[in-house]
Amino acid sequence: MTSRERVALALNHQEPDRVPLDLGGSPVTSMHVSSVYLLRQALELDEPGTPVKVVEPYQMLGEIEPDLIDALGVDVVPLQGPWTLFGFKNENWKPWTLFDGTPVLVPEAFNTEPEPNGDILMYPEGDRSVAPSGRMPHGGYYFDTIVRQEPLDESMLNPEDNLEEFGPISAEGLAYFAREAERLFTETDKAIFANFGGTAFGDIAMVPAPFLKHPRGIRDVEEWYISTVLRRDYVYQVFEKQCELGLANLEKIFGAVGNQVSVLFVTGTDFGMQTGPFISPQTYRELYQPFHKLVNDWVHRHTAWKTFTHTCGSVVELLPDFIEAGFDILNPVQCSAKGMDPRQLKERFGDGIVFWGGGVDTQHTLPFGTPQQVRAEVAERITIFAPGGGFVFNTIHNVQAKIPVENLLALYETVVGQRIPTGRPL
Repeated sequence: MTSRERVALALNHQEPDRVPLDLGGSPVTSMHVSSVYLLRQALELDEPGTPVKVVEPYQMLGEIEPDLIDALGVDVVPLQGPWTLFGFKNENWKPWTLFDGTPVLVPEAFNTEPEPNGDILMYPEGDRSVAPSGRMPHGGYYFDTIVRQEPLDESMLNPEDNLEEFGPISAEGLAYFAREAERLFTETDKAIFANFGGTAFGDIAMVPAPFLKHPRGIRDVEEWYISTVLRRDYVYQVFEKQCELGLANLEKIFGAVGNQVSVLFVTGTDFGMQTGPFISPQTYRELYQPFHKLVNDWVHRHTAWKTFTHTCGSVVELLPDFIEAGFDILNPVQCSAKGMDPRQLKERFGDGIVFWGGGVDTQHTLPFGTPQQVRAEVAERITIFAPGGGFVFNTIHNVQAKIPVENLLALYETVVGQRIPTGRPL
């Protein structure tokens, strides 16, 4: 069975020959570059000191290369644009070293010059003549968004200002997606996981627009969340126009890539906290569901793609609404959050939605447990989620930095059901 066939069966709620595995298919199912480095070293894929590319500097995600895909039995490959969340391209790589000593390669526009206090600032489009949009504290592993919103003048608020980053896809962008989809479809047997952008309504990572030099509109995280209550008409107008543009782009993109794509990343907007959703089901139905349904309905009418939503936290109260909105796939399935018991999720919703994630707790078990505890939790989650299909294995969100390599090996060996060849003892 090919990887593409394996994923297709799981997405159609049928049992494949084994549980499909995703690592690196999207910006929320990947791995911190320092952990990629440790894993590659443990599997003896590289000589010591060989750097790993940082393919998404906002979260410092490492490249999952074909040799690592083959070594782990990964079934999914990503299709996304060449631009990073800071607005510059992944090109013209140069060496850099993380604060923990990990050797990496970063794009040419990635700022590697520290501030006097040791922090690393990142600039939109790599332009150091404008205010920075991200900060990695000295000794840190990730960038924090720098809010650059000017004081708001209520009389001057214009929804068009929050639509600056949305627009018709360029001929260059279409050609890129067409070329990459064809390459991935013909050169691999993997399921293609596409992230074309433009349909994540209210994704808080995107609201501050770290990729724009001079963002306008409501760009402060706190102010945006307040606006979903106090300025709902404004937010709704933003979503209306964004949806119109997104659907027009999807039509063009489908014409370029066709059904070579298996999965579409629709949205990464988070709705959950550790203890429950931070919006009511009614608010979801009024403000977000109409646009989710428009996108999902279009995809299901015109393509064979499956639609993917990422939302962290406890969202069990919203799951019926996600299903009604037409989502095929839920990620990251944060089983540690209140009400997100894996057995109950599978029993209640397993026929209505695919669980893409939930494979192991990345907040506790993976970073702080023993290899035996990692193996036990991974095996238990597979036993719960896999029967009847509807499950693609992934950790709960990205694999973070500072994960013991013994735990990483235990994780993937349990998924594939065999020892991964390595010169190092477990």
